[in-house]
Amino acid sequence: MYKSKKVIVVLPAYNAETTLEKTYAEIPMNIVDEVILCDDASSDNTVQLAQSLGIKHIIKHDKNKGYGGNQKSLYNKALDLGGDIVIMLHPDYQYTPMLIPSMVNIIANDLYPVVLGSRILGKGALRGGMPIYKYIANRLLTLFQNILISYKLSEYHTGYRAFSKEVLERINFNANSDDFVFDNQMLSQIIFHGFDIAEVTCPTKYFEEASSINFKRSSIYGIGVLMVSLQYRLQKMGILKSQIYK
Repeated sequence: MYKSKKVIVVLPAYNAETTLEKTYAEIPMNIVDEVILCDDASSDNTVQLAQSLGIKHIIKHDKNKGYGGNQKSLYNKALDLGGDIVIMLHPDYQYTPMLIPSMVNIIANDLYPVVLGSRILGKGALRGGMPIYKYIANRLLTLFQNILISYKLSEYHTGYRAFSKEVLERINFNANSDDFVFDNQMLSQIIFHGFDIAEVTCPTKYFEEASSINFKRSSIYGIGVLMVSLQYRLQKMGILKSQIYK
C-alpha cells in the first residue's frame, strides 16, 4: 500500500521468457501490492517462468487476443482485485521499473490521475536506440494528434502508463480495439472525459529481445492512430457517436 492505496503492476506478456526475470526483479515490491501477468498465447516458457518467480496472478490466453486484448484482461483483473493505482509495465525490459515510485506518488497525492513514461522528453529515445524512422513517425503522429485532439503531450505512443482506479472505471476500454491502436484509443478516451495527464522522462532500451513491431505493422498502427484522432475530433463536434466514448 502507498498512502492507503493498493498498487498493482500489470504485465502484458508475449514471448517474454528472456526478459521477464530482469523486469520483475526491478519492480519495487515495497510499494507494489500485486503483480498480474497476462500471457497472450506465447510459444515460449513465459508462464512457467512467471510461476517460478512467484507471480501470484497469471492469466493465460489460449488464443492470441492481441496487445489490446491482453490489456483488457489485465485492467479488468486489476479492478477485480481492488487496485487503486494500476501501472502497465512491459515485461520486455524496454522501460525501467525504477520509475514506478515516481508515477505512483503523482497519482497517490492527487496531482494527476494518469502518468505516462515519455521516451521523447529529453533525449532518451534516440540515445536508447529507437530506430530513426520510428522516432520521426512518433514526432509527426504526435504533432497531428495534439492538433486534432487539442491537447499537448510529448508522445502518445509509450507503453509505460499508470492510472487511477477512477480513470479505469470511467472509460470504456473494453470497447477498444484488440490491436496496438488500443493505447491511442485509451488516451483519447481519457482526454475526452476530462482527465489530466502527467508525463515523466523515461529512459528506454532497444535491443534484440525487446518487443517491437515491424515496419508493416508500424504503418498499420500509424493509420489507426490517424483514424482515432479524426474520430475524436468528429465526436467532439457532435458529428460522430462512438461507443468507445460512452
